[in-house]
Amino acid sequence: MRPPLWQAVRLAAGTASALGLARFAFGLLLPAMREDLHWSLTQAGVMSAANGLGYLAGALVTAALVRRVGGAAAFRWGMALTAVALAATAVSGHYPALLAARAAAGVTGAVVFITGGVIASRISARASSGAPIVVYFAGTGLGIVLSGAAVPALGAHWRAAWLGLGLAAGLATLVSWTAAGPGGEEPAAATGRARLLPLWRVVLAYLLFAAGYITYITFLSAYLAERHAPLAQVTLTWTALGAAVVAAPALWSRPITRWRGGRALAALLALLAGGAALALASPAPPVVLASAIVYGATFMGVPAAVTALVRAGTPPAGWTATLAAFTTVFAVGQTAGPWIAGVLADHTSTDATLAWTAILCAAAAAIAATAARRRPGTRDRACDTGRRRGGHG
Repeated sequence: MRPPLWQAVRLAAGTASALGLARFAFGLLLPAMREDLHWSLTQAGVMSAANGLGYLAGALVTAALVRRVGGAAAFRWGMALTAVALAATAVSGHYPALLAARAAAGVTGAVVFITGGVIASRISARASSGAPIVVYFAGTGLGIVLSGAAVPALGAHWRAAWLGLGLAAGLATLVSWTAAGPGGEEPAAATGRARLLPLWRVVLAYLLFAAGYITYITFLSAYLAERHAPLAQVTLTWTALGAAVVAAPALWSRPITRWRGGRALAALLALLAGGAALALASPAPPVVLASAIVYGATFMGVPAAVTALVRAGTPPAGWTATLAAFTTVFAVGQTAGPWIAGVLADHTSTDATLAWTAILCAAAAAIAATAARRRPGTRDRACDTGRRRGGHG
């Protein structure tokens, strides 16, 4: 394996921890925590929203943190603190303490997500390939596969599961520690300003995606539990979902790299909406499994496509600030989505959470398609020319 791609593979332990373990594994643990702690679906949604709120706070401080300590150091210590936050979730069953632990994991996860995305972008620039970006985001699937294979077997022992996730995140920290540099790191005081106005359609589509996609993965286990799905089905569904995320680079590296404008983004969002709708069409295990596979093969392609659009539309000095701004938008959606969907589900059923995902992602696809129809502007061509002259690839 070529050195830049191997560096991206090790860097992918960042998304495996910050997203696969710290964010998405909560959906697997939700049924056991609800039963043991007597939560309503609204309370479960608020717990997920707390993680999103922490994610928002982390996105807001990342650019300043990178200016102070550098991108590599921010990534490394974000990974270490994510492991601590996951282990801390097992300490108490009190709702406020759990809210604090989930929020802390959101803060550190956002720092890892943003700084790792910038490092992957710089690896891609050196390699003249979009593959490192997609590989980085596909690491999320490794965390989901690990969670899906191990967590359901623990049954009601959710505290032991959180401790195990903390240990796994600690191992991911060790794997990714040296991948943050050299060659991909951003030195302190190197970040420019965010550039959102030229990409406003992408910003809006990303907001709707964030509010929609998270409800599917937060409430998928609750949806299966409501239908008395056996342990084997839950394990298979989550493992297949995670494996599909890992396989996503083979499907999406070329479209994300080659397709102009928002075409790849629109296609990903449309497929994501269709995948969520599949599970609504029938609760039969093969249909739910197909839904999870389509969902897994597409949802982490969305931030990869957005990162590629940021890289194409902004100068390198502005990548961290612009990605931090996009992640702030993303965090707003992630915070509001589960809470609203949880309220709807309490008054209807868990079907509402899947419908929420399908509707919002379909709307996001329509908006991204309008961006795809626009011809590349002179700003984008000028940025590309400037990067070639400056040797950024």
